[in-house]
Amino acid sequence: MPLAFAPEKLDEVLPDHTQLPDHDEVPMNNFLEPWQSALLTNTLLPRLYELYPEGDFAIGQNSGIYFERTDPPNLGCRAPDWFLVLEVPKLLGGILRRSYVLWQELTAPLILLEYASDSGDEERDQTPKTGKFWIYERRIRPAYYGIFLHTGAKLEMYQLVGNRFAALTPNAAGRFPIEPLGVELGVWKGTFGQYETDWLRWWTNTGLLLPTGDERAEQERQRAEQERQRAEQERRRAEALAAKLQQLGIDPQSIDHC
Repeated sequence: MPLAFAPEKLDEVLPDHTQLPDHDEVPMNNFLEPWQSALLTNTLLPRLYELYPEGDFAIGQNSGIYFERTDPPNLGCRAPDWFLVLEVPKLLGGILRRSYVLWQELTAPLILLEYASDSGDEERDQTPKTGKFWIYERRIRPAYYGIFLHTGAKLEMYQLVGNRFAALTPNAAGRFPIEPLGVELGVWKGTFGQYETDWLRWWTNTGLLLPTGDERAEQERQRAEQERQRAEQERRRAEALAAKLQQLGIDPQSIDHC
């Protein structure tokens, strides 16, 4: 199949991310989505920097992916709620991306996620040329595609196998392994930002949540408190032993504790 973004003429120069629109004037669906994207990004970043210390990856949050040249340009663009591309430079020509242009970078996303506002019919639409599922499967082609149904707290995951998306079955913990990252994606109920609700979150492949900044700070506070308590217990034991030795008429300094 020929590339959908191939130039019509051999000497034609294709537009790049600085020459294409970076917004379509469509507002967010609700107030929860920015928090959800922030939770996914912030908890995954430490893991990504372990794998790619130079930051050679790109995360899009409701950012445009151009997959086909059209007139107007926005017809050949979709803006997934969240996506990740690996092994691409942090900057293009020294500047931040305004959008992700497939004919410029040639690397498909590893994972692409949509937050369904209702039943998910739009995210599963396989209408040729226009359906969101069809475009993701046939044009953008991420290795993994996820649909988060907030109502019902359900995550549907698909993996690109050959030329088609295949539905994935969750593991025994109800999560989906994303093997290139060594993590799992699933649904977690808890509080983040302003809301207590169901969220998409990452786990390690050993079943530990990838923590938020606040959670990391709390874990560190708890570790410091445990160390303080252990030190206090050691101090009290030492004082009790010294008092006992004095009662027995033994100089504590004469005891070799090594």
